[in-house]
Amino acid sequence: EFDMTKQLKTFTLEEVAQHNKEGDAYIAVNGFVYNVSVFAKMHPGGTGVLLRYAGTECTEEFNQHHGDLVLQKYHKKLCIGKLEPKTKAKMSKLEKFASRQAIPLPDSIFGELVAFGDPNWYQGFASPYYNDSHKKFRAFVRKFVDEEVIPNVHRWDEAKGLPKEFYKKCADSHLLPMAIGAPWPSKYAPAPPGLDSAEFDHFHELIFIDELSRCGSGGVLWGISGGLAIGLPPILHYGSEELKNRIIPECLSGQKVICLAITEPWGGSDVANLHCTAELTPDGRHYIVNGEKKWITNGVFADYFTVAVRTGGPGMKGVSLLLVERGPGVTTKQMTCMGVWASGTSYITFENVKVPVENLIGQPNKGFKYIMNNFNHERWSIVVQTNRFSRVCLEEALKFASRRKAFDKYLIDQPVIRAKIAEMGRQINATHASLEDLTYQFGSMPKNLQAVALGGHTALLKVQATKTLEYCAREAAQILGGNSYTRGGQGEKVERLYREVRAYAIPGGSEEIMQDLGIRQALKLSEMVRTIQYWNKVHAEKRNGEGNAKL
Repeated sequence: EFDMTKQLKTFTLEEVAQHNKEGDAYIAVNGFVYNVSVFAKMHPGGTGVLLRYAGTECTEEFNQHHGDLVLQKYHKKLCIGKLEPKTKAKMSKLEKFASRQAIPLPDSIFGELVAFGDPNWYQGFASPYYNDSHKKFRAFVRKFVDEEVIPNVHRWDEAKGLPKEFYKKCADSHLLPMAIGAPWPSKYAPAPPGLDSAEFDHFHELIFIDELSRCGSGGVLWGISGGLAIGLPPILHYGSEELKNRIIPECLSGQKVICLAITEPWGGSDVANLHCTAELTPDGRHYIVNGEKKWITNGVFADYFTVAVRTGGPGMKGVSLLLVERGPGVTTKQMTCMGVWASGTSYITFENVKVPVENLIGQPNKGFKYIMNNFNHERWSIVVQTNRFSRVCLEEALKFASRRKAFDKYLIDQPVIRAKIAEMGRQINATHASLEDLTYQFGSMPKNLQAVALGGHTALLKVQATKTLEYCAREAAQILGGNSYTRGGQGEKVERLYREVRAYAIPGGSEEIMQDLGIRQALKLSEMVRTIQYWNKVHAEKRNGEGNAKL
């Protein structure tokens, strides 16, 4: 986003053409004039490539080889003016019409207006789900992401971690509490400026995750809030008051990092048969924890671990949740994975770790229930992330196809390319419509019904979202060609997301497990409702019969 209000000198094309040699080189791109006399020596492609276009308007040539972030990075430093406006003769019919009078547009329009690049309500569609609070909040989050996240993504991803001071920035902007969902945890953290904590709902959270996911990096996204979003809710919902007051403020203020440690080397989805043990000491004051956990998001740099342990007999009835603090006996190792590099994916070993019994989360041997209740929110969050990542793939492909020429045509003018983008848009919009419907249910359905009524729907929507991402990442890579095979540059986001598809299709429940859960839950729910309907009818007939007898 460039400051269009700044007063800039106006250049004609003839004036730009006078600066066409080494040491005195101007170029015009997208209506702005840039002095590249010194920068030419630092140009990654060599001085000669840039000087070839010195003194010219080269928007088309520039866009063939550069993404949007390049101009954003160098605009302030190199921009010296703007080109004179188009003459009427060079304007399209729409430009001529719009230049004569103001044309009213819906006030809900927001963003870059790339086709399918944002949800429909960003592009002027009416929606029953969003109000003025959501619109203001959307602008607040987008500004933060554009200024503090997107410019740093490549560096953080390559470094395989986020700087500690960034968590403080997130906390100062009151963003971290959004990761744990509605309602707002007012007791432990203030709401952002302009947002009433009482208004914060599941659609505010959807906006937060969706906008943050525009960064196009699962690693950065999970590095910011991955562990927090799944590791802290069990404490918030089931922990003792002492545990809540000690742990929650530190995590929401960015002082400490928490993660969820469930998956083990011998199984992920089979939670009921986990091996990690926690045995009470003879005096009953401590648990001794032994075992291993694998693929744990944020584990490398976490201070706290919400750990699934076996405290009872075999199966789900012997599982508990325990808060383990980093200390003697806790070893974490960074894992080398295909994607999500900045998320601190780790292998954790617990060797005779002494944990106070006060760190037990909820009741002993009730952990399986807590984990299952936590899964719905985690899977819903994965749906939000993956569908925005699909949009990122589509947006990058569409922008590239609109500026790249082959065989004397822009790629977007080829029917086969338009068909690919149309299919991406179809799948993304269908997924988002289901997502908004599910989000509404989370906000309106009684909590005690959600695990049964929404568990299957959430599982199947996760499958829909990850399959959509897999399709969009592949098709975007095909459109970008060799650029999508290169780390950095125009294809950076697509290359990264292509690697990260499996990081979303497997964690939180693999696609196969989710499909089976979805159909089993649907059958169970329909049978349950039919049974209740039958007995309700019996009770009604009995009451009517008693009433007739009295008459």
